[in-house]
Amino acid sequence: MFLITIINAIYWLLLILFLARMVISFARIDPYDPTWGRLAQLVYQVTEPIMEPVRRLVPPQGGLDFSPLIILLGLAALRMLLFSLL
Repeated sequence: MFLITIINAIYWLLLILFLARMVISFARIDPYDPTWGRLAQLVYQVTEPIMEPVRRLVPPQGGLDFSPLIILLGLAALRMLLFSLL
């Protein structure tokens, strides 16, 4: 039961971070803003190590980056797989 709670917490944290990254990319937040810029930098620093390998496999098509969508689908699939094994 404790392991399921940890998996859920990690899943929801990553989900929120990747959704925040998608919103930040559309909002065009100034990286030098004292509040939002720091938040944007934190989100990018946490998510970029996960997105970079996926982006190498699936480069942006027509200016659209599909790597966050692929990662979110992969996270959901991994979560379901782990739950079925527990």
